[in-house]
Amino acid sequence: MIKMKKIISILVLLAILVSCGHRVPVTNRKQMNLINEGELIKMADQQYREFLATAKIVPLSDPRAQMVDRCAKKIKGSVETYLKKKDKMYRIEGFKWEVHTVDDPTINAWCMPGGLIVVYTGIMNLVENEDELAVVMGHEISHAIARHGNERMSQGMLAQGIGGTFGVLMGSSPTVGQQIFMQAYGIGSALGILSYSRKHETEADKIGLVFGKMAGYDPNKAISFWTKMAQQGGAATPELLSTHPSDENRIKDLKEFIPEIDTYID
Repeated sequence: MIKMKKIISILVLLAILVSCGHRVPVTNRKQMNLINEGELIKMADQQYREFLATAKIVPLSDPRAQMVDRCAKKIKGSVETYLKKKDKMYRIEGFKWEVHTVDDPTINAWCMPGGLIVVYTGIMNLVENEDELAVVMGHEISHAIARHGNERMSQGMLAQGIGGTFGVLMGSSPTVGQQIFMQAYGIGSALGILSYSRKHETEADKIGLVFGKMAGYDPNKAISFWTKMAQQGGAATPELLSTHPSDENRIKDLKEFIPEIDTYID
């Protein structure tokens, strides 16, 4: 029994070492992804369909939905161009890009694994132009491309002392696996709201601005957008602010990064 536990520990350690070989596009940061992304894409698709079944989807005949659709396609194009150039197309393997605008006053937007995007009309009432919308969408899409959810779930598995793969976990303890997924992506009353770490937030800001500029959008609009978001606090804090901190440090970081964007594109 002791020998078997030792073997399992060694296998888990090897899995961790291999998983840490992944590097995030643009920032080149090493990260730990213990979970097969395809498994997350499958689970995300199921949750996405359930959400859409009860959501009030804005038709494409609406100018707001048209702007969201147009912006998503442009950023998708820049993502694919960048990843192809960097030989990292595996990052979007299995993606079935899809975007919907939903009629909901919540100031929020999100992107699940597989490129499954939702933008709320609440945030459409806040953005003044498509460039500001690109700041939001670029940021959310970047979380999916950077596999931040996978990273959080991997950390969650380790924290709970769970070894092996997520597929094995789902086979032996599907309830536990589902709970880890739900916690990582914040699924429940507010689908897609993930309380990312400051590291993930800063990373998504930077990656999103790179993708946005490649798509033809003005990265300087990130300053005006997040400044407005910082002013939305008070008694009714927007969902996007509750999980995506907008403060002086964030705006300061953006101002410092914007002049460097071209060095990541070339």
